[in-house]
Amino acid sequence: MFEKEKLAVLNTARKMEHYQLVCLSGGNVSLRTEDGNFLITPSAMKYDEMEPEDVVLVDEEGKVLEGIRRPSSDTAALLYIFKHMPNVNAIIHTHQPYATAVSLITDVLPACLTTVINEHNGPVNVAPFTISSDEGMGIMTVEYAKGSLAVILKNHGVVALGKNLDEALGSAVYLEESCKAYLAARAVGPIALLTEEQIKSEGAYRGNYGQPA
Repeated sequence: MFEKEKLAVLNTARKMEHYQLVCLSGGNVSLRTEDGNFLITPSAMKYDEMEPEDVVLVDEEGKVLEGIRRPSSDTAALLYIFKHMPNVNAIIHTHQPYATAVSLITDVLPACLTTVINEHNGPVNVAPFTISSDEGMGIMTVEYAKGSLAVILKNHGVVALGKNLDEALGSAVYLEESCKAYLAARAVGPIALLTEEQIKSEGAYRGNYGQPA
């Protein structure tokens, strides 16, 4: 079942590693299926050794419906997010270094860059620390997302959200780019913040981005 979707999950996981958001078996990728179940990458398996059949299908309670692997240790947290954020169909959890570094020095990545505004709908909050492999990660993500497509987990990593895998991956990649710029700026001086009016204007729908000429 869902062979095409399993391949898409695996390809996204490998792209996650390509963009240096994780190493080896860190993080995970999950996708809501059309029948209301969920595809989740397996626990503790390197992405370059993974095949589509290693992606696990689970129900809303976490029961394995298909697959011989054990699903990610973060499954309870992922299912909590899916349950409480019905518009989210894809989740990418990473340990990306620049965003994680931001979590060590602040409680929010401000909307100080056009990328943060356009890709995350505004500032990205840093959620309080919760232990790994605990539902608390999901609870904090839901509480701290506040309309953004990402939440930074203090001392841990990132949860990136999307209506599909491409949007979730874009959220994670652009967040890392933004955090890299933010940290570079903070290292040499104060941050030049945007006004609320500038943020609102930048975030206004202009209707032509990514459209044919």
